[in-house]
Amino acid sequence: MDLGIEHHREGVTALAVDHALKNHPMTDSNTVRLEAFSDGVFAIAITLLVLGIKVPSASELSQAHGLWPALAGRWPSYVGFVASFFIVGVMWTNHHALIEYLRRVDRRLLLANLFLLMGVSFLPYPTAVLAQNLANPVTRTDATVFYGVALAFNSLTYNVLWWLGRSQRTLLEPNVHDLGLRAITRRYALTLLGAVVATGLAVLNVWLSLAIHLAVYAVNARSEPASDIH
Repeated sequence: MDLGIEHHREGVTALAVDHALKNHPMTDSNTVRLEAFSDGVFAIAITLLVLGIKVPSASELSQAHGLWPALAGRWPSYVGFVASFFIVGVMWTNHHALIEYLRRVDRRLLLANLFLLMGVSFLPYPTAVLAQNLANPVTRTDATVFYGVALAFNSLTYNVLWWLGRSQRTLLEPNVHDLGLRAITRRYALTLLGAVVATGLAVLNVWLSLAIHLAVYAVNARSEPASDIH
């Protein structure tokens, strides 16, 4: 009798495992871990930005004749911090919105997301380079180009991640509207184009270049109309 019960349990277990494998293939997984890991990287990157703002040393206080003039002399660091904080914040909101369109991820998406996070975690470094050279007319053009290349890389990784996700309909939520997919595709493509154009214009005017970068992400901060998504 016990042997029959045991065989029955094994049969039920086998059916449950078979059902789980059919509905949740081992090559795919849900998006919870991906989003949690990504949120951690975004949080660290956006926090590291403030480390680029150094406290004035005693010699700087002496040369500037006071704390307030010394703090005012740090204006390039404030510009870099505010710009990158805003940009990383918009990147995070867009990443969150992108993941909401997916019901599962595969290995290709996981690897693409890693490259995206590599760009995000690297951004504090070109921000520091920009801040250190922004007040120097000789080197600020190169620093702005370097900053723009980093933003262009980030935009490229978003496009790759999105294209991999939308290319497989089985990875998307079933109620996603095609109009919404086209709207996001167009937005990401224009963001990449804007980053490339802004980076090229840095050779002519660094302030125009930075303004375009910020304008592009200001546009990206808007959410898609609900009618275009579902």
